[in-house]
Amino acid sequence: MIKDNFLDKAKDWDNNSKVVQNASNIAKLIKENIKLNNSMTIMDFGAGTGLLSSFISDSVAKIVAVDNSPAMLDKLKSKISNFDCEIEVLEKDLGIENIDNKFDGIISSMTIHHLKDTTLLFEKFYNMLDDGGFIAIADLDKEDGSFHSDNCGVFHFGFDRDELREIATKIGFKNIEFKLANKINKPHNEFSVFLMSASK
Repeated sequence: MIKDNFLDKAKDWDNNSKVVQNASNIAKLIKENIKLNNSMTIMDFGAGTGLLSSFISDSVAKIVAVDNSPAMLDKLKSKISNFDCEIEVLEKDLGIENIDNKFDGIISSMTIHHLKDTTLLFEKFYNMLDDGGFIAIADLDKEDGSFHSDNCGVFHFGFDRDELREIATKIGFKNIEFKLANKINKPHNEFSVFLMSASK
């Protein structure tokens, strides 16, 4: 059985004001930079308890919420009636599994540092998008490994934007842009979060 790294965190996840504020800021930037509409079906990769989805749900027709943590998804399912669009929940690990669906877009918040092979992940994103579809991926800029108190299940201490741009370009993504989405202050340091957007 695969270990659920978020089993103990799921219950109180939505009570963390920094986590909620981060998702809200990322959603705001996505809406400002991408033309969402109410006919779109998008995937929220690493949806967790559905925070990012909740802020986006008034702008699309359907969100497929994908995560490999049963505990986080149980929390999301308990809130489905609060969303403004249709929600489908999929328990999948894109590190080792595939999804055959096609999407108008893929959004993600603070998830890709948990996957070992970034190139493979972006290839999967590309293949899951309809032509003209978008990605809007938020994660940490390169950091010293101190963002998480426990680095279990963390494969990347943030990302170098130029390296991500190079990966995405080689796969075929176009219109690649990076913007600052948020700054997270912790007692020992400040961490910046980027939003990477691109189209197929």
